[in-house]
Amino acid sequence: MQDAMASLKQTTRTHTLNTGDEMPVVGLGTWRSGPHQVQSAVEAALRAGYRHIDTAAAYGNEAEVGAGIKASGVPRDRIWLTTKLDNPEHKDVAGAMARSLERLGTDYVDLYLMHWPSSTDPADRKRHYADWDFRDTWREMQKLVGSGKVRNIGVSNFETTLLQKLLSDPSCKMAPAVNQIELHPGYPSPELVAFNTSKGIYTTGYSCLGSQDSPFCKDATLLKLAEAKGRTPQQVLLMWGLQKGWSVIPKSVTPARIEANFQLDGWGLTDDEIKAVDGISAAIGEYKVCDDEWLPIRIFDSKLKQ
Repeated sequence: MQDAMASLKQTTRTHTLNTGDEMPVVGLGTWRSGPHQVQSAVEAALRAGYRHIDTAAAYGNEAEVGAGIKASGVPRDRIWLTTKLDNPEHKDVAGAMARSLERLGTDYVDLYLMHWPSSTDPADRKRHYADWDFRDTWREMQKLVGSGKVRNIGVSNFETTLLQKLLSDPSCKMAPAVNQIELHPGYPSPELVAFNTSKGIYTTGYSCLGSQDSPFCKDATLLKLAEAKGRTPQQVLLMWGLQKGWSVIPKSVTPARIEANFQLDGWGLTDDEIKAVDGISAAIGEYKVCDDEWLPIRIFDSKLKQ
């Protein structure tokens, strides 16, 4: 099957991780995509030239992601596939990985992330294990590397304090390849991104468009800038993230938007335009899509109680 946009630069634009593997810097996010929408979204993205698909066990859509990959006709070895370990499975990392592979219909994933630094009882997701934490989970995740089932491992939703605890633990034999965190103009986290970089950890931004009901696309500064560039506000936000030095995984289930979000070749933002997007946070205040109130422990630096 011929790829619709195979010549686009985005199909080859990658970042070399601390493992030496090259990860595509633009991917399709699938969080909050509705049931029976993910398969067609993945298929549309891959046909449009995307080569990175991001999912998670907790999203409940790994089977649809796998079906979309198969339907696209794009060979598996040309796709970077990321999935994540769910909180109640921290004491059974190998089993959780096997179940994800079965749902995805593949023999391996390119990147396996610890979704949250919270290890919870499968019988009660609101109860955090007293005898197990993310450092124990990382010890088990490290065992997957070299198994043929996982090519790279990383973390998600880790802020500086928890990363320092992980990296300084004697059982930590390898640094995470990636830390996937919420990143957009309302929550840019420059200190955390800089810390990731200082440790050789690549940063991926989720909710990079502000997720559902985003205030950004109503922001006068962003709208004016997008109009001046002849681009959509979403494209400007994605380019802002790329030029800040992280990868982006915009979510959409609409083929036209999926394709538009990938049209990031042949243009860019000036330093002044990047500063203008930086300034959006001052106008709207801190805006966070994903909080930690639903977890049994606080994990974000401003709320750490561990």
